[in-house]
Amino acid sequence: MKQFSGSVRVFTAFLALGLLAGCGSILRKPPPPAEAAEELAVLGIPNARFWIDGQPDALIAEGRSMVVRDVATRPAGTPRPPTTFLAISGGADNGAFGAGLLTGWTAQGNRPVFNVVTGISAGALIAPFAFLGSDYDPQLREVFTQVAPRDVLLLPRQVFAVFPLLFGEALADTSPLARLINRHANQEMLDAIAREYMRGRLLLVGTTNLDLQRPVVWNIGAIAASGHPEALQLFRSILLASASIPGAFPPVLVPVDYDGRSFEEMHVDGGAAMQVFLYPPSLPLRERVGERERTAYVIRNGRINVEASATSRGVFSIARRSAATLLHFSGISDINRIYLTTQRDGVAFRLAFIGSEFQADRREPFDPPFMQALFDYGYALASQPWHTVPPGVSSTQAPAAR
Repeated sequence: MKQFSGSVRVFTAFLALGLLAGCGSILRKPPPPAEAAEELAVLGIPNARFWIDGQPDALIAEGRSMVVRDVATRPAGTPRPPTTFLAISGGADNGAFGAGLLTGWTAQGNRPVFNVVTGISAGALIAPFAFLGSDYDPQLREVFTQVAPRDVLLLPRQVFAVFPLLFGEALADTSPLARLINRHANQEMLDAIAREYMRGRLLLVGTTNLDLQRPVVWNIGAIAASGHPEALQLFRSILLASASIPGAFPPVLVPVDYDGRSFEEMHVDGGAAMQVFLYPPSLPLRERVGERERTAYVIRNGRINVEASATSRGVFSIARRSAATLLHFSGISDINRIYLTTQRDGVAFRLAFIGSEFQADRREPFDPPFMQALFDYGYALASQPWHTVPPGVSSTQAPAAR
């Protein structure tokens, strides 16, 4: 009976393949004209996002506005305190490291209130909690230690796995991840982000516009402070898009209007364009801010060293290993660029990453025991995590004094 049942499933799969063979790609609204991209104000919010591969004028204007808001919150004549930046990389389930590090940093008693927080992919899911401070540590811990694979994605049954490869837009269904985001990224969180934005702080999340093949940085605080009735849905869509690995997870379509017509932009994981970001090199911060003390903290939710592994001679194994290599060195390049930019601008550089001493088995993606072990490792490392120079740029790898 088992063999017969299996044969029926296989037959059904091939029958469905025959019926679907004539189908085209999944329908969507067209993207807006490429030449109009930088003019579009999503939800009518002119500073909702920035194109960091373009001219820095919009970012410069936002920085000036940020300073004005910050000064307005302080008594007249009070000097502004040192500026702190936090950049959080992608890393999928390795995001448990960054979550543990931030929570352990709180326990150390010297975690700053960051002026600017940026996030990509898993870092985008961490960033709102990091931005809002230690009161949100319990939620951050929950997201990265109390989830199972079924809370993040749904994979097709093996017999039907060929369907998404041939006819779908992704291998997995991320509706569980969307529900997880919706539970935590609620109106209360959005209102709290809006309040911090009005105090002169920035929360920036990166996605990739796949139609244009360009990185997009979303100004979450400005979206939150806009009061637009669709701001919460846009916030949730941005977080989901930033964590949507192309091919593995479905893309997120962002509706936009232009010239009286409705369009859709296709956004995917910010890691398709960059693994971590701070501010573009085209923005000379020293000239804009002067000589105030500034420190940039970078959390890499991954390793710096490569992990050796035997690669089998199969197309999927080779492709997977090659993609992992590409992403690894893309992330290292991003860190080196941030380091060189901060050195140019007189910004102190601090880097934390998963060290080679961490060893734990990962049975499957988003494996709860693995994520708990990595969270605990990050928590313990918080007492002395920071390197002042990226390994590879210099042989000096000693952690900086706190």
